[in-house]
Amino acid sequence: MNSRLRIQQTLANQNTGRAARDLWLLPWAVDHHKDAVESIAADYPRDITNAPAFLQTTPPTKGDPYRVGTYVDEWGCIFEQKQDGIIGEVKEPLVHDWTQADQVRIPKESLTVDTNQVNKFCRDTEKFVIGGCCPRPFERMQFIRTTQALYMDLVDQPKEFLRLLERIHEHFKAELELWGTTDVDALMFMDDWGAQRSLLISPSMWRDFFKPLYKDYIDIAHKHGKFIFMHSDGFILDILPDLIELGLDAVNSQIFCMGLDKLRPFKGSITFWGELDRQHLLPYGDREAIVQAVTDIKDNLYEQGGVIAQCEFGIGAKPENVRTMFETWDRLTN
Repeated sequence: MNSRLRIQQTLANQNTGRAARDLWLLPWAVDHHKDAVESIAADYPRDITNAPAFLQTTPPTKGDPYRVGTYVDEWGCIFEQKQDGIIGEVKEPLVHDWTQADQVRIPKESLTVDTNQVNKFCRDTEKFVIGGCCPRPFERMQFIRTTQALYMDLVDQPKEFLRLLERIHEHFKAELELWGTTDVDALMFMDDWGAQRSLLISPSMWRDFFKPLYKDYIDIAHKHGKFIFMHSDGFILDILPDLIELGLDAVNSQIFCMGLDKLRPFKGSITFWGELDRQHLLPYGDREAIVQAVTDIKDNLYEQGGVIAQCEFGIGAKPENVRTMFETWDRLTN
């Protein structure tokens, strides 16, 4: 069974072989554990890959998003980075007041994808391919306004805020429509919605502002015959039924933050795209704890699929714990 078919069967709860695999690598891991990263990748290759955008026009950026210093992204948002290997934070808003809203530059360069090269990339791999765009309306508005200002915008709802959010959403829809015409297997969007024990905004506000946007993204993917994946950090239990209702195929979330017992009722309704706890287990756990955690995930959420064996190898994670996770999944599902 090749990787593309393994992921497809996992999403349909029809995988009768080993668990499908995915590994997210932050540059920090390569900087600090290069040999281990290469060894794990060789022994436990990913079943998922991401298609390069192959842009014919490169958007203007400045700096390196993963190195100490200042990075300016394609929208003009300025990130301050204090540590190599992870991404920085926006400290100053791009839009200080709403008189500047119409000056926000939409990076149309992301719509210059060379689809022929994307399709060739898909033909040349047996892996399951996720498209090279990732809408993130909540986070993009934070980068433009800063988080504190955005929370006030959501309460006050000035017309300029609503108009800018709509402009951003239309651009993201255009990206997904474009990628939907390619031969990728899935499209993806993201927003980090959770704090440690709750959503960052009320579920009702989320449903008013962002659920309709996500419905558009999911509908575009399915219209083009693609699967649709989402990432969100934190506690998102309150909106998981909404995401399932919208038809989301797979979610990458911090399942240990929410609790496997709370997620068990959703088994079979959505694929859990990982992840093993990166707050406590990956940096501080021992082998026994990793084995037990994987066993618990399998017992609660896995049934001929429905879970992708995934973790993020990021800051502080022990290479031996990443290896043990994949080793345990193979042992339990082969």
